[in-house]
Amino acid sequence: MVLARRGVRGLVVGLLAVLLLVPLVGVAARADFVGAGFRVQVVSTRADMVTGGDVLVRVHLPRHVSPGQVTVSAGGRDVTGAFRADGGSLVGLVDGLSVGRNTIVARVGGSGRERLTASRAVVNHPITGPVFSGPHQSPFVCETDAFRVPVVGASLVPVADGSCSAGTRVDYVYRSTSGWFRPLTDLRARPADLARTTNNDGRTVNYIVRVESGTINRGIYELAVLHDPVTDPAPGPVARPAGWNERLVYSYGGGCRAGYRQGGGTETFPPPMGRILTMPSPVHDAWLAQGYAVAVSSLTVLNNNCNDVISAETTMMVKERFVEQYGEPRHTIGWGESGGSMQQHLIAQNYPGLLDGLLPGASFPDTLVQLVTTSDCALLNRAFDTSAESWTSAQRAAVAGWGSAAYCTSPYSADWVQAFQAGAGPDPTYGGCSVAVPRDLVYHPATNPTGARCTYQDNAVNVYGRDPATGFARRPLDNVGVQYGLDAFDAGVISAEQFLDLNERVGGFDIDGGLVPTRTVGDTDAVEAAYRTGRVNVGANLDTVPIIDLRTYFDAIPDPHDSVRSHSMRARLVAAHGSADNHVMLVTDRAGTGAAHPAAVGLEALRLMDQWLTAVEADTSTTTLADKIVRHRPADAVDACYQADGTRVTDRDRCADLYPTHENPRLAAGEPLVNDVLKCALKPVSAADYARPLTEDQLARLRAAFPGGVCDYSRPGVGQRAPEGSWSRY
Repeated sequence: MVLARRGVRGLVVGLLAVLLLVPLVGVAARADFVGAGFRVQVVSTRADMVTGGDVLVRVHLPRHVSPGQVTVSAGGRDVTGAFRADGGSLVGLVDGLSVGRNTIVARVGGSGRERLTASRAVVNHPITGPVFSGPHQSPFVCETDAFRVPVVGASLVPVADGSCSAGTRVDYVYRSTSGWFRPLTDLRARPADLARTTNNDGRTVNYIVRVESGTINRGIYELAVLHDPVTDPAPGPVARPAGWNERLVYSYGGGCRAGYRQGGGTETFPPPMGRILTMPSPVHDAWLAQGYAVAVSSLTVLNNNCNDVISAETTMMVKERFVEQYGEPRHTIGWGESGGSMQQHLIAQNYPGLLDGLLPGASFPDTLVQLVTTSDCALLNRAFDTSAESWTSAQRAAVAGWGSAAYCTSPYSADWVQAFQAGAGPDPTYGGCSVAVPRDLVYHPATNPTGARCTYQDNAVNVYGRDPATGFARRPLDNVGVQYGLDAFDAGVISAEQFLDLNERVGGFDIDGGLVPTRTVGDTDAVEAAYRTGRVNVGANLDTVPIIDLRTYFDAIPDPHDSVRSHSMRARLVAAHGSADNHVMLVTDRAGTGAAHPAAVGLEALRLMDQWLTAVEADTSTTTLADKIVRHRPADAVDACYQADGTRVTDRDRCADLYPTHENPRLAAGEPLVNDVLKCALKPVSAADYARPLTEDQLARLRAAFPGGVCDYSRPGVGQRAPEGSWSRY
């Protein structure tokens, strides 16, 4: 009985405790419900990489909270007045941030459990940078005085801050009914020849373009978007122009040259390269007419500064400026040929999220491997010219791998070869440093040993580090063990004596890029850094962006934009992810007309990319982004080529016949199609590895030419590995 009564008493006490807990649980649950979804989101960039003292912020509100109940502060300052209601949230541009850490706090008034607080810390950096690229390059030549706003022709007003800064300016231009862009000097007037355009959302507006110019990260940037200053509200993140389709095209510039300069005007190259703009124009009719906004910068042109880390940093900062000015685009599409393609691939791999889709033209997977393979031209030229054997054009082409035997003797290859030469170049208008860099600032081993070294690696010294023995940047260039002409020998195109003589003579480069009889030994630390930091594109993160590769076919002429690079990019995607279902290749003739014209193919690719990204964006399922990209690939987004008359061909075998691919010196030396080995693993010379017989004397000569062994491409290269994460800082 006692036990029974104690049990009953315990039951009663337990029930009372439960009853007492019910309201407490209810209050806690209600508090959780009230605060659900209340958060501060940084919209314009990463929270730890804010620049310029301002940042676009979105405060997400719980359902029962109205905008008027919320106050926002930044660093203790009330900034509520900067916010406007936007659906179920508040959006505002918070300015006045100090350099370093700032905390943005949103509060809902009330007392006790009714009071809600949400906060977000941001880290602000100067608008002059750097953010993650490491210490600024020095010397650095300002060129704001050489820049001119497109169409308008106006210049920027320099600011004396030691960072090549200039004041921001806004200009308006319009498209005339005759097809030309003209300055709009009176913003209230409507010229009689003002054209109208219908964007790809079906909205028809006056064809008036707002062009903003200024400096960010020491580069000159420009933003262009359809905006009628009379009928549209002033630009703002929640007041978007009627003509803008809420998409952004970031246009990248090509080439590859060491920096030490801001970039801004034009530069002259030797024939056949002609005159190349050092900054793409944002006033691009084919994009603007459809409603796309356009962003460009002089430091996202590799011909101004061949450093993809600085390019990524500048992209981030310019895009942040655009978002703060106009609001977040639905997606950002990369565009650019040659060096512009390198930037797109490397930015998407190493700084994912900046670009949502890639449209690389005349593409290369990355910068470094292209420079390595093209630098072989100087070595092969020397070997051919001094050889005891006679060489036909066909044999030279087979050894070099290029589609044209003249490639290695053309100005194209000479320009790229200069990337590893310090203070060199037979013509100061190309190779080595830009003519914009005063000669007295440029390195010379005898007369100016402390000058700016205009090599690929010295330009990226923050990535590669310095060799303590020389003070120069560590160099990842290597050709030890490379058997030049191996495929040509195995195929019977060249003789054993030619194969031997070639590899005995080919030699390498000294630290200044001069030709020497010994092979080039790459700095192991530099090679490892190239892989670890993502300077070699191995396809990491590239399954999370659709890629439409645009190839104008140049293999038959001495041009560096050889088509095999697109296939190497695909091979790298397959190696990394098991497939390349997010990768499409479109090939056309350089003389194509109608639908085959390169510009027409580019517009078709942009249409497909927009359709693709829009479908991915609409997919709210929990599957991975990579899966969504494959699932929503448009039916028309398939590999295709165009005959010169405009006929579209989707039969791969037919396309291979129309536009055959070739090789490069490393592929022709036995490297697999992925073409991503900087410094090969070695193996002993063995007669069994050759398709044709070699005598004992010939094998002995090979072993003497390759005392450490020959490349073993069945194994990973020295230091070869996937990048060490993303969003690296230097």
